[in-house]
Amino acid sequence: MLNPLKSLAAYSRFIAEQVERSSIERSTLKVWSDSPYTGVAEGEVFFKEGYRLRMREELDFDAGLITAYGYEVYQGQEKLYWYDDFPHPNDPTLASTHPHHKHIPPNIKRHRIPAPGISFNKPNLTLLIEEIEKQG
Repeated sequence: MLNPLKSLAAYSRFIAEQVERSSIERSTLKVWSDSPYTGVAEGEVFFKEGYRLRMREELDFDAGLITAYGYEVYQGQEKLYWYDDFPHPNDPTLASTHPHHKHIPPNIKRHRIPAPGISFNKPNLTLLIEEIEKQG
């Protein structure tokens, strides 16, 4: 499979395909670009079970990479967990997936665990959707 992160059109198609699942009620995800080389993917995915994924990605189409991201998962108004790429080099428990990690309860702001599967090199949306589907 070609890397969908290589162009605005390819990544837009990829996202449209991913949100065409029976578990998803609707999506506001959009991908846009102000240049031929970079873009942003942003919006929310609403699941039939009441979950909501909010995401923002900064994209480098020239390199085929996600350069920065934030993914938050809610049930109703309650934030259940989130993923981010802010480095915590002094936390050895996160070294295996540095800088990718997941914030989880209790003390969601400070309780971080490794995030295997989250990457700058490939789309993360499929993994995020599948994780939410398993909860429903």
